[in-house]
Amino acid sequence: MAFPDPSKPIATCVAADCTDCPVRARINCHFQPGDLARFLAISLPGLLFGGAAVLGAGAWHLVLWIALMAGFFGLVEIRVMCAHCPHYAEKDRTLGCWANHGAPKIWNYRPGPMSAAEKGIFFSGLVVIWGYPLPLLITSAEWFMLVLYLVINAGFFVGLRLFFCARCMNFACPLNAVDGHTRDLFFQRHPSVARHWAPPRRPATRASAK
Repeated sequence: MAFPDPSKPIATCVAADCTDCPVRARINCHFQPGDLARFLAISLPGLLFGGAAVLGAGAWHLVLWIALMAGFFGLVEIRVMCAHCPHYAEKDRTLGCWANHGAPKIWNYRPGPMSAAEKGIFFSGLVVIWGYPLPLLITSAEWFMLVLYLVINAGFFVGLRLFFCARCMNFACPLNAVDGHTRDLFFQRHPSVARHWAPPRRPATRASAK
């Protein structure tokens, strides 16, 4: 469960070292414990508050929610989204990233974009996990807790986009917010990743064939 050595390029990078890297300040290639701590700081409040709300509806509701989260974040999300990340090419048998630290790499590395089916599974999982407490809060008429739950998690997703997705090297993730120019600079140092993102060739028209 080690984090990448910040003094060495990651596995997909062809540079000899990270000196003068054009994307070092724009892409977070070397996740560190501080990144994990910051992610937990913005993600756990909503989940803990949601867990308390779910527990109020019955212990078995909480057990089921925890099981769904473990299955999605520990297995399904790793397969459909995380396996596309360049970090997944590292030799470690577990992920050392800021979001799924310690998750086992039981799937093969799959560089390139996510398929439409993978995106559908990914978003469906997010809806199930974060939407699970909503019907319980609505049926129990816990309106204040419902609003608070929505506000807390809205803040989480805003913070995620601003401080993590804007510097994440997993361009396959639908939430990724890295700009196109930065991606191109990243691809220059990661040709094994870039070739899976090449635009498809268009068949020659009659005019161009002449």
